[in-house]
Amino acid sequence: MEKIIINGCRRLQGQVDISGFKNAAVAIIPAAVLAGGKCVIDNLPEISDVKTLGNILTNLGANVVQIDDKTVEIDTTKMKQCFADYDMAKELRASYYLLGAGLGRFKKAKVIYPGGCSIGTRPIDQHIKGFEAMGASVSIEHGIISVEAEKLVGAEIYMDVVSVGATINIMLAASMAEGNTVIENAAKEPHIVDVANFLNCMGADIRGAGTDVIKIRGVEKLKGCNHTVIPDQIEAGTYMVAAAATGGDVVINNVIPKHLEAITAKLKEMGVEIIENGDSLRVISSSELKNVSIKTLVYPGFPTDLQQPMSSLLTTAKGTGVVTETIFEGRFKHVDELKRMGADIKVEGRIAVIQGVNKLSGAKVSASDLRAGAALLIAGLMAEGETEIDNVHYIERGYDNFVEKLTNLGAEIKKIQL
Repeated sequence: MEKIIINGCRRLQGQVDISGFKNAAVAIIPAAVLAGGKCVIDNLPEISDVKTLGNILTNLGANVVQIDDKTVEIDTTKMKQCFADYDMAKELRASYYLLGAGLGRFKKAKVIYPGGCSIGTRPIDQHIKGFEAMGASVSIEHGIISVEAEKLVGAEIYMDVVSVGATINIMLAASMAEGNTVIENAAKEPHIVDVANFLNCMGADIRGAGTDVIKIRGVEKLKGCNHTVIPDQIEAGTYMVAAAATGGDVVINNVIPKHLEAITAKLKEMGVEIIENGDSLRVISSSELKNVSIKTLVYPGFPTDLQQPMSSLLTTAKGTGVVTETIFEGRFKHVDELKRMGADIKVEGRIAVIQGVNKLSGAKVSASDLRAGAALLIAGLMAEGETEIDNVHYIERGYDNFVEKLTNLGAEIKKIQL
């Protein structure tokens, strides 16, 4: 077990490089199962979820070789099945992508009910609806999801709710189904486009990714390829918020500014200066910030994954802010920890009302999930005195070398063994 100790009130300055997108990487790695050959995936983040998925594939018979810190070669030629190990698969929600990949290649797969962060109800009914529409049978017994089909046949699938995970899982299976599949009301997040690009590089025929209608023409066989993962918009947004929270001046490199428009707009509304320069953003915060209202929405709206970090920033902004969480009902678990640091927040259902206070004070707090951990990191950077954060493993699931990156920006932060 480890904990993080932060001595706050240090202004962040300098440059930080953003890593590959966690949400893309954890879908692309399982997608490599479909290749039945060798894939080289570059710009992977150094996070525990990526390592866990690599171990799962190794246990399933794949040859996974770490070429360097950011690059992995995955050869799935010798894989015969896609039945994921319980102890590993339970650690992350993205293990469910093995269902779509295994169904596509082997016409069957088995995974335990997905784990990951506890942030509210995250049903997989839309995944099941898509698999069944293509002719698969799905059963859930003793917490294990099994999918199987004599053959997969393309279908028209309307998503009752916009679901990133279901959109990707259906794309994976449909890539090797017979005929054409159309996903309507599909999610449009950037990592869906990245996964589609990876599949197309392997020989799939997918069009419309990034829009609400995705069309897939199934092919008989896919092949290995090389792919570079897109930059992590959530990591970038977190450092943007951290710079704003500390009155900082930070250049954030290796970003796609288009993916950050929602967070950029809100920070500007608060009084933060943001200068775009190609694939980098400079975030300058030199004056008192004013509170704003935020409502999380599917892309291109304000991302739910940045709601918690942004809530920390709002705690000391002037006036009253309102945060409405429309995606996950359990995403206010960080609020009690922020209150321990002096925040004035009232939560009713999916709405949090945040009254700005003069300052936060360091305290012993606990991360309840990945993005809650990021929120507490930012609060610790803002607070007077020392903040201790435990349950560090949550943060390490999604942030690459966060202690080193924050230290290089001038934060006084360290990770210690308990």
